[in-house]
Amino acid sequence: MNRSMLAGITAAVLAAISWSLGYIVPFVIGKYSPFDFALVEFVFAGLLSAGLLWRKRAVVRLLTFNDWWVAGSLGLIGYACYFLAIMGSAIYAGPVVAPAFLGLVPVVLVIAGNLRRRTVSWRSLMLPLALATVGLVLVNGSSFTQSGTPQAQSLLLGIALALLAVIFWTVFGLLNQSALETRPHLDAGVWGTLIVAGASVAMLAFLPVGLSMGVFEIPRLGLGWDTAAPLLLWGAGLAIFSNLFGALAWTFASQRLPLALAAQLITIEPTSATILGLLVHRRWPSLPEVLGMALLLTGVVAAIGIFTRSSINAAQPAAA
Repeated sequence: MNRSMLAGITAAVLAAISWSLGYIVPFVIGKYSPFDFALVEFVFAGLLSAGLLWRKRAVVRLLTFNDWWVAGSLGLIGYACYFLAIMGSAIYAGPVVAPAFLGLVPVVLVIAGNLRRRTVSWRSLMLPLALATVGLVLVNGSSFTQSGTPQAQSLLLGIALALLAVIFWTVFGLLNQSALETRPHLDAGVWGTLIVAGASVAMLAFLPVGLSMGVFEIPRLGLGWDTAAPLLLWGAGLAIFSNLFGALAWTFASQRLPLALAAQLITIEPTSATILGLLVHRRWPSLPEVLGMALLLTGVVAAIGIFTRSSINAAQPAAA
């Protein structure tokens, strides 16, 4: 393994771990709500974005109103709404269920892409999807046996939020791909920064609505250091490491790794999120959870591999 590939793998692993931090946020910020955290995180992220956009102001001046509007909408869907959904899922469904469902995101994206432009046969996907389905059943099986209990009702709400997060990220991925295809010469760093800035504006716009709905705890708890230190430190940390560092690290990795390897390394995110969640809850995973996550990740990697091989074969010129 050459140094460039090793550096790419390291960057991809760090990016995936940085993204998994969002799953444990609800359990480390005290009495503050997920909306409080999202507001703080995206305010910090917005300030960072403003600084980065100022450095690239020559490129920013060339942007159209439509560029700003599309990027802002993507930030709302793929960052603000997605982040709130995964935090809610972690709260109601626990440390294993939420990452398990979000582990399906790469598969859902490639399936959606296959629906738009068929590149592989559906029959070839039957085994990977069956493995992923069995994995999800094992992860959730013990909880479903408690049908009608508060625990089961909480689980169902958590699963619904996890599925909503999958929808948000899938829509974001497809729309972002389309937006980039129509803007082939746009600086990728500027575009990513615009999306983060859009999420920040969306959270600020939601603030008066959220205050009227009572979903924020900041007015009651305040932002004094004694109470708000975890909220502020984690908010700043995720703004830097998940929003900024994570995106840059993944871009760095993508430039140095084959597509097949990069796509499979993204599955580290749900694995890392599960481990972190179990550490926060101070418990070991059950045997069905371990088997379920293993089958789920096997199915995801297999599905990604099928699409990747198909893409490579399609890109190769036909033999003379």
